[in-house]
Amino acid sequence: MIKKKKGSWKFRYFYKTNAFFYSFANHSKLQVVLSLSSCKLTGDLPGFLQYQFRLVGVDLSHNNLTGSFPNWLLENNTRLEILLLRNNSLMGQLLPLGPNTRINSLDISHNQLDGQLQENVAHMIPNITSLNLSNNGFEGIIPSSIAELRALQILDLSTNNFSGEVPKQLLAAKDLEILKLSNNKFHGEIFSRDFNLTGLLCLYLGNNQFTGTLSNVISRISWLWVLDVSNNYMSGEIPSWIGNMTLLRTLVMGNNNFKGKLPPEISQLQRMEFLDVSQNALSGSLPSLKSMEYLEHLHLQGNMFTGLIPRDFLNSSNLLTLDIRENRLFGSIPNSISALLKLRILLLRGNLLSGFIPNHLCHLTEISLMDLSNNSFSGPIPRCFGHIRFGETKKEDNVFGQFMYWYELNSDLVYAGYLVKHWEFLSPTYNEKDEVEFVTKNRHDFYRGGILEFMSGLDLSCNNLTGEIPHELGMLSWIRALNLSHNQLNGSIPKSFSNLSQIESLDLSYNKLGGEIPLELVELNFLEVFSVAYNNFSGRVPDTKAQFGTFDERSYEGNPFLCGELLKRKCNTSIEALTLFL
Repeated sequence: MIKKKKGSWKFRYFYKTNAFFYSFANHSKLQVVLSLSSCKLTGDLPGFLQYQFRLVGVDLSHNNLTGSFPNWLLENNTRLEILLLRNNSLMGQLLPLGPNTRINSLDISHNQLDGQLQENVAHMIPNITSLNLSNNGFEGIIPSSIAELRALQILDLSTNNFSGEVPKQLLAAKDLEILKLSNNKFHGEIFSRDFNLTGLLCLYLGNNQFTGTLSNVISRISWLWVLDVSNNYMSGEIPSWIGNMTLLRTLVMGNNNFKGKLPPEISQLQRMEFLDVSQNALSGSLPSLKSMEYLEHLHLQGNMFTGLIPRDFLNSSNLLTLDIRENRLFGSIPNSISALLKLRILLLRGNLLSGFIPNHLCHLTEISLMDLSNNSFSGPIPRCFGHIRFGETKKEDNVFGQFMYWYELNSDLVYAGYLVKHWEFLSPTYNEKDEVEFVTKNRHDFYRGGILEFMSGLDLSCNNLTGEIPHELGMLSWIRALNLSHNQLNGSIPKSFSNLSQIESLDLSYNKLGGEIPLELVELNFLEVFSVAYNNFSGRVPDTKAQFGTFDERSYEGNPFLCGELLKRKCNTSIEALTLFL
């Protein structure tokens, strides 16, 4: 909104396309806030900004601006408090600035800036409260003077090439609330005696080379919401005092060398939303986590947990992801799992589970990914699996998508970093984007973020399943991957499989299936991987057109009674007669 008062222009809020702002090139009295975020701007920063001297907030984020960091913008506008240049293509090093005592929020993340941070950073921006340098190419050590920024509350240095040890002075910054050092090359024992960040709300240390144990210095942080130490070289046991940190909502400790049992005291973290202790050397039985009523994502995979899945294992009506694959769990799937009605991802692969696949799993109608492979399940495939959604996601289910839609309509309400401070940083489950592994197209792929939202699949391979393939599975029109290989299934391929319109990977190999391959399968336009190898199929293989033109004889090997040009085996009268006989 722009108002003219006493011959001057009062600039309250400005948000237009790049074709509109040039009309302001002759006005040097714009005040308060300039927002040209997501306006498809390219090249250097708009030239008219060189004539502005009273700006308090500037947001040029989410464009394709190039050039070096605009020191002149801070030097010209001595009242500037907020500068957001996130997600552009700025390059080069950060050159020394003259002291700017007004700037309190600086976001230059997601650019191509590099070099080392200036040692006198505390002299340049002494009153900064929020500093985001993430997703650039900065390198070297963190200057110890950064701890002299007494007003600093948010520091994000993640996803750069920083190295060395974290300065002791920074580890004693008691007013720091959010510290993100993830995805760098830091090393050393982070939780040493020098650690005294008692005011922290969120601590992200993932994907570095930190060592040591979870020292009890962490227990001094009474307000901690988020602790991420994943993908490091940390060791020792998970201490029982972790249960006293009752405000924790996100605890991510995967891919370390932790051992011992998962302490039962962890169940005292009743506000927990995201718990990941995957890929460690944890052992013993699974504790009951039924008191975690707000839990949304649980990752325990890749450990050595043994015993039965407890009947009272979980009680969260909010649970979206349950990943306990690659352990040594045995017995059957407890009925309590069927009460997790919002569950989207269920991964039990690579355990010693047995018995029939229970029909109560069909109560989980919101499931998009289910992996029960590499166990010892027997009996038939439940027919009711055809009534699970497997990817048929409703638009209103995408919470983050809803928020971004609201943001686009109300961008003036979230200017000046409100979105950054109150959504991205303080929403633990948004920051910790869920990531899962699922085998599809003969690959072990990891799915995360928006891709995970659209992935759907059912993997029942490598079990002892018997009986026919239920024709109801043909109702899964949104499923993208279906793997029933390495079982004892018999009968034919249901013709209803021609309704799997979104299928990309279909593996029925290594069973006892027979009859003809339905020619209607050529209508599956997205199919990239197809295998019926090592069964008892007979007759003509589907025409090599559309996607079936991309498959070779390996898709059909081990079926001596199949014929067709692709297999260099003519469909003569004797084979056709044999097909009718079979």
